[in-house]
Amino acid sequence: MNDIADKGPNSRDGRSDPAYLDPKMSDPMTLAFAEARTAGERGEVPVGAVVVRDGVLLAQAGNRTLGDKDPTAHAELLAIRAACQALGSERLIGCDLYVTLEPCAMCAAAISFARLRRLYWAASDPKGGAVEHGPRFFSQPTCHHKPEVYGGLRETEAAELLRSFFAVRR
Repeated sequence: MNDIADKGPNSRDGRSDPAYLDPKMSDPMTLAFAEARTAGERGEVPVGAVVVRDGVLLAQAGNRTLGDKDPTAHAELLAIRAACQALGSERLIGCDLYVTLEPCAMCAAAISFARLRRLYWAASDPKGGAVEHGPRFFSQPTCHHKPEVYGGLRETEAAELLRSFFAVRR
């Protein structure tokens, strides 16, 4: 496994074999940041996501709403879909999602429905986020499954990536 960023069911080279996260390789959040940067280079909002289970990289994705002409093509949903395909299941029991931005309501619902074990994100999103902000999806009585939630990992780096992206476009 020479380059972990080129492996996984949703990688740029299209391979479907999961890759093990070698300790010498990048951690999952670093892989999510790589996906975010790649999305930004394509003109997409720079958000990246990675799904991991037991040290195995199942999926990685960056936003593709513009490229796919699909408003649901958020990094989280793409990574969840690819991980489900890799496991052959609609449930991601024991899996963890790493994402560079606090998930929106649509993505939070998918995280709950997929039964992800843990959610890690970098930057909070006071305007569009739905975990710590807005509807606080996982706190609602109608939420069927609440993952363990850890926000603010590398928040400054993620916020700067987003700020730089939007500064060029405004």
